[in-house]
Amino acid sequence: MTAKPTVEPPLAGYTVVELSTGIAGAYCTKLLADGGADVIKVEPPEGDPLRSWSASGAVIEPGADGALFSFLNGGKHSVVADPASAADVDIVSALLTSADSVVWSVGSAVAARFRPEEMQRRHRHLVVTSITPFGLEGPWRDCPATEFTLQAWSGGIVGLGRGVPDRAPVFVGGQVGEYLAGAYASAATLAFRYRQIGSGAGELIDISMLETQILGLTYYPVTYFEMLGHPWRDARRLTVPGVAEARDGLVDLGCGTAQQWFDLCAMVGHPEWIDEDSPLSITEQANIHADEIYAWICSHPVEEIRELASAFRIPNAPVANGANIASLDHFRERGSFMSNPRDGFLQPGHPYRMWPVQLRRLGPAPRLGEHSDRYRSACLTPKPASIDTPPLLPFNGIRVLDMTTFWAGPCCTHFLAMLGAEVIHIESTRRPDGTRLMAGIPVTEDQWWEKSPIFAALNTNKKDLTLDLGSPRGREVLHRLIATCDVIAENFTPRVLDQMGLDFATVQSIRPDAVMLRMPGFGLDGPWRDNPAFAYVIESAAGISWLTGYPDLPPFEPYSVGDPNSGVHAVSALLLALEHRRRTGQGVLVEAAMVDAAANIAAEQIIEYTAYGAVLQRTGNHGPVAVPQNLYRTADIDEFGRLDSWVAIAVATDEQWQHLCAALGSPSWATEPALATADGRRAHEDVIDDHLAPWCASRSGDAIVATLWDAGVPVAKVMQPHRQPELAQLTARGFFEVLDHPVNGPVRLSSMPMRLSGGPCRFHTVPAPLLGQHNRELLTGLGLSAAEIAELEADGVIGQTPAMHSAP
Repeated sequence: MTAKPTVEPPLAGYTVVELSTGIAGAYCTKLLADGGADVIKVEPPEGDPLRSWSASGAVIEPGADGALFSFLNGGKHSVVADPASAADVDIVSALLTSADSVVWSVGSAVAARFRPEEMQRRHRHLVVTSITPFGLEGPWRDCPATEFTLQAWSGGIVGLGRGVPDRAPVFVGGQVGEYLAGAYASAATLAFRYRQIGSGAGELIDISMLETQILGLTYYPVTYFEMLGHPWRDARRLTVPGVAEARDGLVDLGCGTAQQWFDLCAMVGHPEWIDEDSPLSITEQANIHADEIYAWICSHPVEEIRELASAFRIPNAPVANGANIASLDHFRERGSFMSNPRDGFLQPGHPYRMWPVQLRRLGPAPRLGEHSDRYRSACLTPKPASIDTPPLLPFNGIRVLDMTTFWAGPCCTHFLAMLGAEVIHIESTRRPDGTRLMAGIPVTEDQWWEKSPIFAALNTNKKDLTLDLGSPRGREVLHRLIATCDVIAENFTPRVLDQMGLDFATVQSIRPDAVMLRMPGFGLDGPWRDNPAFAYVIESAAGISWLTGYPDLPPFEPYSVGDPNSGVHAVSALLLALEHRRRTGQGVLVEAAMVDAAANIAAEQIIEYTAYGAVLQRTGNHGPVAVPQNLYRTADIDEFGRLDSWVAIAVATDEQWQHLCAALGSPSWATEPALATADGRRAHEDVIDDHLAPWCASRSGDAIVATLWDAGVPVAKVMQPHRQPELAQLTARGFFEVLDHPVNGPVRLSSMPMRLSGGPCRFHTVPAPLLGQHNRELLTGLGLSAAEIAELEADGVIGQTPAMHSAP
């Protein structure tokens, strides 16, 4: 960590053309610009609509830019191109000829002149990353959608039981789906850039926002349902404690394991609640005692609760929002927020940190067309066409030591494994990967530890090695393995590796050019560094929970996005580090803290507060992007026998409102002039809901979707997540792949949220490994003899059965 930073960031000299509007494309290219890329944002004459956007409705003066736009576009160049001008179209074509990649989304007339397929055909060197609601192909490719309706289709609204039984479920607030799509687009662009460097070959990457939301807002529900025969949740119930009212504010406490539940019982003074043999889940047991738990929390101040919870190793966090997040001691000490270089409001720093790599400290966002003249007069050098046949997968030849567990870390390394890396997953027989223990399979059942759908879904294409890292012999083998690996990834709390003596200096002494990826919840320093961090407390600490829920109740944790969001950001960080290593030969330490990635996708809250003085509030299923926007009950009885089926409707433009009116038969209430504009509809949103609710209540969800989609209105059925394979779009794109498992048999697995012009058509090649399945193969490869391997097995350093169930 003391090495002198290099002068150039990893992507210096890499040119990206941005043909997108809105958050997803802008966030993708922001991450690339962070890494040093030169981003040329091509805008129509009226500019990106984000220039005039404020979630709180703040007035943006003519010639000024909205604060969110300024955050997302720092350091980029702006070129205005009129799609009706042949000369301007030629300028954009010249930019594409000389660029390395292009990020494209629907939404502007200039982007419409340059279709992704045509750009990749004309410019074979380009990595073309397309971001659309459903993907470029399939029966739904042209259907209207918003993030809200995509959350409904994904199953992310009801999948984790968010809400209370007598109300509609609630979506995850804050436009997190847009940021997820942007983060996946960045990771995919960098992955195929990695291949592009050696071969000169481009690629068309077809990102589906629906698929990114499935991966980011649901927890492998199809695999879970098929392997266990029941859904993760079949009803809305409170996560107890979750977010709760303390004496002086909101605090989040969570129990992700049985031990944490036992510790919570002791903390609140009720050890008699502990029942290790209870047939009830942790959630069910907590709900039984909810009133007493909430009463205890209400009688104590936030900081006292957090101190106690931290001492008991119970995941906890304050509930942040735009007004208080910058004042929290952990963020202050880590310098997590910085002033915008032009307008002075606060915004998150980079979502990851690395040494000795120097990420770019971005300058101000460009004014509309600020750089047009420069590029009109520039002599742009075309990139050479592909000269080599590229390998099918970008990470062939990369070896990854995967010491991660649960969700955030494994989904990062899974991305690498599905794109060709050799990933060696480390567990021990004493401490198997935590996801092996989450299925609720009785320990009396044969090979129960191999029957976890979460492990099966997260670890295909990987190899498995068991090592007792608490033993000197296990650590010796680990060091020998590190010497053979390009990447070492882990997501423990920092104290675990401290105790093991495996810091970056140690790794470098073994393999000087290794990239060490560390994914702690709260970072490697700061007062919260050693606090246990599950997705829900990360979401609360970053502000995501604050915007999720009903306005008259405490927030709900999304309970999903914190982990996969961290994982996909870590992929981008890792690829920047690998590029630095390629250029310099240096090893790199990467800190991809979960909370930093979460703070970036919740950036709008602190930006709105420090720019405009507005504290964004949760509004149930209403939102700032579309109006009306809500969930409406349908006439359908759900699969559990309840009148609890819903549709999502979101009207994002005045034109879509006219389409909705026509689909309803132009009733007199809908044709009131006051409703013709978004401001008017927002002022009367409850009235609109009162009319739409009975219209939906008398119809089936399928009928509502058919009527409104045919009319051009964004709409969706609120899907149970395990019903995702029923969506024709996912079937057409081959999103689910069937893979045979030696213990569990054939099962459907969600794949990558993208289709690739050069393949592969399938991402899953081998099933998730059995515990210790590759012990002999990997240890033999390290030079150990059969006798040495047998000795390790006899001593319990390696094995293929959890230690508590090994033969005596």
